[in-house]
Amino acid sequence: MHAKSQKYKNLALFDFDGTLYEHDSFTGFIFYSLSKRHILKRGLITLPWIMAYYLKLYPAHKMRPRLFKGMFKSVAQHQIKEKAESYAAQLVQALNPELLNQLQKHQAHGDDIVLVSASINIYLEAVCELLNIDLICSQVALENSIFSGEYLTADCSLYEKKQQIIKRYDLEQYNAIYAYGNSYEDEPMLNLATYPYMVGTDQVLPEVTLYKKLA
Repeated sequence: MHAKSQKYKNLALFDFDGTLYEHDSFTGFIFYSLSKRHILKRGLITLPWIMAYYLKLYPAHKMRPRLFKGMFKSVAQHQIKEKAESYAAQLVQALNPELLNQLQKHQAHGDDIVLVSASINIYLEAVCELLNIDLICSQVALENSIFSGEYLTADCSLYEKKQQIIKRYDLEQYNAIYAYGNSYEDEPMLNLATYPYMVGTDQVLPEVTLYKKLA
């Protein structure tokens, strides 16, 4: 699903948490995939940062990697693979109906569609397979099929979202760019768009139009 092989389409960029999915999928995945005992034990270690985050003293783009490391370091991939897949299936069934309908309009028009999220690839890869769309997100590291607790990439938020989009797609090849987000972390991505849409601020979704074939 790359622009260079299919020129002059529209490109549709969807944030996930708070946009296509109305809740916090990352925290939900922690409680879905790990035992209560594990969460309690690891949570005590990360509690100071969790408290600082909720007091708005510690930013989300730093909190997510720290929380991932605290919860998933040394966890075997096979322990949560099936849970990630079943969690993804549940997420897809609980998407925002209005935004899902918009995504399906883009699909009907043959647009290239990308989920662009700061959440992690462990379960988002399965979400995108179910939706048949592309994915840009925070990638986590494995060592001998064990989660190291580290990210392979920068937290995919703010300007990192914008940079990853530009790196992956030749934006000049598209007729129009649509972007859907819900917070300040999505603003750099929305600034790339011909038709930006901010959940909670904009009242009307942009019309999805057919791309114009050049002579």
